[in-house]
Amino acid sequence: MNWIHAIIAIVVVLGGVLTTCMYLIWIERKLSARIQDRIGPNRVGPFGLLQSVADGIKFVLKEDVIPATADKTLFIVAPTISVFTTMLAFSVVPFGPPASAPGGFPYAIAPNLDIGILFVFAVTSLAVYGVILGGWASNNKYSALGSLRSSAQVVSYEIPLGLSVLGVGLLAGSFNLETVIGGQAVGIFHWNIWFQPLAWLIFFASGLAESNRLPFDLPECEQELVGGYHTEYSALKFAMFFLAEYTHVITISFLSAIMFFGGWHFPWIARADSVYTGAVVVKVLVLLAKVGAIITFIMIIRWTIPRFRFDQLMALTWKVFIPLSLANLLGMMIVKQYGLSPWWMLPFSAALVVVTTGTSLWMTRGVPENVAAQWRGRLT
Repeated sequence: MNWIHAIIAIVVVLGGVLTTCMYLIWIERKLSARIQDRIGPNRVGPFGLLQSVADGIKFVLKEDVIPATADKTLFIVAPTISVFTTMLAFSVVPFGPPASAPGGFPYAIAPNLDIGILFVFAVTSLAVYGVILGGWASNNKYSALGSLRSSAQVVSYEIPLGLSVLGVGLLAGSFNLETVIGGQAVGIFHWNIWFQPLAWLIFFASGLAESNRLPFDLPECEQELVGGYHTEYSALKFAMFFLAEYTHVITISFLSAIMFFGGWHFPWIARADSVYTGAVVVKVLVLLAKVGAIITFIMIIRWTIPRFRFDQLMALTWKVFIPLSLANLLGMMIVKQYGLSPWWMLPFSAALVVVTTGTSLWMTRGVPENVAAQWRGRLT
């Protein structure tokens, strides 16, 4: 029975992720048009709903060009690695409540994995090989430079991304994602966002950098690198890189909702003891609603905040995110060691942000504004 559940979960996840990615593109195009006072796609199908389908058909039918001087094997393998790693990471992410009875549907491909969070980070870290191989195999100097810069960004932001969730592991006493949700399902004031707000901020920002989303889309900024590591890619192989990026956004949004916002839990309608008819469906919808809200927020950020310079991008992680995540972890360890209330982490997180901001302002005191702005960009 377990293997049947696994096959059903694989079909649901693959079909759901691919379909979601297709229509997330439509949603983002409509949202960006609204923000920029444009119309957006509205010709293909009602309200332009079939525009993404038409684009997908175009990718399949478009001529697939491979540069004559490229390493053809690695050129083809690179986008495959990116898609495979992001899809594999989703295998341990629960998209619903745990099975209500032994042998019930687990709502995950590989449920109850004790190292679930570590598995996600271990697998997604392999995606950098697709970036490096894509730039190097193209035999294009712009692609090679783009892949070097992209790999530096991805590897750097993996450090605060991993450190930020260690506090969540200490709170839950496990890296099992189902256990993390169970610890928050007691009530809304048991959600980890109250005890680890700084950790969520670091996790969320690092997740944007890992998935190459604005304001951290340096790997593919057209103004500087033509197209970045995937300059020479076209047709279906380019679509695979794009699919990997959107799948990573979905994974980061699921992890944010699960680790910090209670997962499928919501007061009154979706609690651990909810047994009314349709309770399981409601819990799934609650989790999907939270994920959808986070994805929408990511889209709004893309069309609101300008991109960072590369030196600002790297300084942010090494000089700000990593020290803050280590300080946050130290505070959580002290709380657990001495049996203090986790609510102490809320003012502690606020104090860390204030100290960091104050240090930035103090170091630029008495400096001309144009120079101070550059320093602040490097420090914050």
